[in-house]
Amino acid sequence: MTTTLPDQQTPIGTQTHPAQGIFLHAGWRTAGTWLWSRFRALDSVNAFYEPLSSLVGELAPDDIPSIRPTYNSGHPPLSSAYYEEYRPFLQPAARGVRGYRKSFAIDRFGERPDEDFAALQTYLNDLCETSAGQGKLAVLKFCRSLGRMPWLKEAFPDVMHVGILRNPASQFASGWLLRQQWRNAFFVAAPFRVLGFQQNEPVVRQVIAECGVKLPPVAPTSYDAYAAACDHYAQTVEGSDAYRAFVALWILGVWRMLTSADLVVDTDLLGQSPDYASGLGARFRTRTGLMPDLGATRDLVDEAKRNVRRMSAIDGRVLRPINSAALKFLFSQLDRTDPVQAEIAETVRKKVALANDIAEEWRYY
Repeated sequence: MTTTLPDQQTPIGTQTHPAQGIFLHAGWRTAGTWLWSRFRALDSVNAFYEPLSSLVGELAPDDIPSIRPTYNSGHPPLSSAYYEEYRPFLQPAARGVRGYRKSFAIDRFGERPDEDFAALQTYLNDLCETSAGQGKLAVLKFCRSLGRMPWLKEAFPDVMHVGILRNPASQFASGWLLRQQWRNAFFVAAPFRVLGFQQNEPVVRQVIAECGVKLPPVAPTSYDAYAAACDHYAQTVEGSDAYRAFVALWILGVWRMLTSADLVVDTDLLGQSPDYASGLGARFRTRTGLMPDLGATRDLVDEAKRNVRRMSAIDGRVLRPINSAALKFLFSQLDRTDPVQAEIAETVRKKVALANDIAEEWRYY
């Protein structure tokens, strides 16, 4: 399946100056770490991994060397530990990176920046400007920024904002299999955390209702308490209920991504089309002067189709109406008489059609 992506808000080639950094806006299990690693391999780049993760607020120098990919993570081999670039930013008398707040770890979907956004902007500016002072371009890879993309686009107009898109069935399966095979429920719990903390936002309430999401039966009070409740809930939640929460967050993020990004990277297509990969590389070079090696990537669609028999405790046939509900939500947010927004709707429709095809053979064994 070939996905046609909409024209970007700011077409590459119309800018009069090179980008002052790259923000990679991804969801969990989208191959965002692989793309980030391609930039990290360049000498002229300072590549920051997950700058909004709560782990950043707990780092100490001695912790960094041990935080590396595990053999079941699916992440590429790395020449140095994930968080090595943060060493100059660690606080001398306390744990954590300077300027980081725990509140940054939960995405936001409000129309206007929240009260912590000024501090977030200062923190990210520090990473970018310090890198520039070292003669390097900052490349930041996020998994908690899709809801805040419009805010970040406005706050960082000289940065190239790149969205990373993967079909929802493959993305969900990547996290579900980790729970199923290794009892790692982090990626199943993550959508419940974000939706639960943001359920007072009208647009989040709407998508929760449309997709029939069942949140953990506890009030989201403190970050730590609610995160723990979501982790516990995710250990035993039914597959279809886990997917409802996942696709609700997926459609929210994709909506923000496709209406805000300067460039969208389709990781389903990246492993299938060498021409697409070389074209992406050329676009990065035009906008930033960087030419990451995007060859030899895995074919994630083929992997997902070959792995259908490994999926259990979820019947893929029940996902079609859930996906249709997510599309209904998206269409309610778009003006489909507008050509650009109509193309966005068609892009997401094709991703959902691919997801339906992949999940068709999942069975509740």
